Amino acid sequence: MITHLSGQLREVSPAVVTIDVHGVGYEVLIPLSSFDKLPPVGNEVHLLTHLAIREDAHVLYGFATAGERELFRLLIHTVSGIGPKIALNILSGMNATLFRGAVASGDVKALSQIPGVGRKTAERIVVELKDRLGPAAAWEAGSAQRTLNAADQRHNDGVLALIALGFKQNDAHEAIRAAQAMLGDKASIEDLVRACLKKGA
Repeated sequence: MITHLSGQLREVSPAVVTIDVHGVGYEVLIPLSSFDKLPPVGNEVHLLTHLAIREDAHVLYGFATAGERELFRLLIHTVSGIGPKIALNILSGMNATLFRGAVASGDVKALSQIPGVGRKTAERIVVELKDRLGPAAAWEAGSAQRTLNAADQRHNDGVLALIALGFKQNDAHEAIRAAQAMLGDKASIEDLVRACLKKGA
């Protein structure tokens, strides 16, 4: 399994890039969200990848962030009728945070405006992903739309980390709030999460 590529960016288009890794050129399909983050041609680039093996081809999909790749995999492995092409369209049409928020809030209208995603597909995405993404996705999307000070941002990130580890949302808020009170507002996210896990909150 090829999980990432690091090399020289040789060719670029909005949908496909070629990366030279020690003399071997890898063609990688990417969403627009990753295209926007690419360096100029000729520079070093690092992409996280997903390898799809078909009968007639091995296809590499590349992503600038772990969140984009995670969402891509969630879509193709969980939602019936969604393959890599539509998953890339979704990532190209809406950033990952807002997409998760739209799913969590059941915003079919917003999802159906993504190119290649009609109303029926949008409804299926909401039905099949809402429980997986949970209320944290809507909260994360709302947080992304307002300006947070450094302490609030660490609280936000700490809560999301605990939810990812299986905490319920309310418990995660209370645990991070208690950890910040004990360690101070300047404590790192790692320290906050570690303190919460030690308490078994």
